[in-house]
Order: sequence, then C-alpha cells, then structure tokens
Amino acid sequence: MKVDHHAAGAHGDAADTMYRTIEVAVVNHLDLSDDLNLIPPLNFSMVDNGVFRSGFPDSANFSFLQTLSLRSIICLCPEPYPEANMEFLKANGIRLFQFGIEGYKEPFVNIPEDTIREALKVVLDVRNHPVLIHCKRGKHRTGCLVGCLRKLQRWCLSSIFDEYQRFAAAKARVSDQRFMELFDVSSLKHMPMSFSCSKR
Repeated sequence: MKVDHHAAGAHGDAADTMYRTIEVAVVNHLDLSDDLNLIPPLNFSMVDNGVFRSGFPDSANFSFLQTLSLRSIICLCPEPYPEANMEFLKANGIRLFQFGIEGYKEPFVNIPEDTIREALKVVLDVRNHPVLIHCKRGKHRTGCLVGCLRKLQRWCLSSIFDEYQRFAAAKARVSDQRFMELFDVSSLKHMPMSFSCSKR
C-alpha cells in the first residue's frame, strides 16, 4: 500500500505526509512477522558461506532453522541432546556431530585442543554444509572454535579477538583468547577450504 504524496500534499502539510508514510510501513512490518514467526536462536550469526553459529536452539527456533536448509549441527556441549531437538534433526535429515566440551569457569580451564581440531575438520568439510555450530550460549566454546577457524582463514589476532568479544561481551575470557592465540593450525593447513578464506 502506497501513500500518494501529491494527494497528501494537497490536503495537509509535509509533516502530515510523513506521518501517513510511517504508519503504513509499521502496519506492513507487523503483518510480515505474524506470517513468518521466525525466531533465531540466541547469539545467532553467519560465520561464513554455509557456516552459522548460535546458542542452544530450542523448539521456538526450529522454523527459523528450517530456512537455513542445514545439513549438519555441531554441538559443543557434553549433555545428551534433547529429545525434541533429535526429532527435529531426524525430520529434517540433519546430522548431529557432538563434541562434548565441559562448560567451565575460570580459573579451572581445560579446552581440549584435540576436540576443537576434530570439530574444525567437520566445519571444513563442505559436504557438511550448511552447518550450525552451537554450545549453550554461543559465546565461549563456540567462540573458541570460530576463532580457530579464523586463524586458518589467516585473520589477524586482533580481528579474531574482536569477533570473540562481540559475542562473549562482558564474559570474555583471557584463557579463551590465549587458547586461540596458541592454537596450532599447521596440521589442518592441508584441509581444502572451498568457502571464503577472507584474508584480513
């Protein structure tokens, strides 16, 4: 629905025209959200072509996840995957890769390098794309895995830390950043990376 600016101008001043235009836009926006009802999981974001990240998805997010046509989900939590989530995966032909990394609070830190390395191999294999990486809140474990992927993509450390901090916010951990800084990507250099290797 469009507002006829000429007609509005004939009957009122410019402010009146502006008001009517804004009102129409808001009504259309409400109609759109009622139809789609798509709710992304907490901390959802696109990492790269075919790679996404988020916090733990629940049933409210399933309609949104369907729009991504996911082939795989990488879960970095050790707890058994919820029944409702398993049913969603089965119904949509999505494969689950679970790498149980304990949620931890500093200073008791042990990010298992081998586990991150195995998870990275799943991310790098385009046959698993589109893939969603998630942990509980999409901050620390997911942030470490994405940070190590960025090292492979030759991002500089300051950019890697900026991205990590954007998701972790006030909960950013020095230990996570140290882990990413020291993580050795040399054993993964031979892995083909056919999605964008943005160089920063």
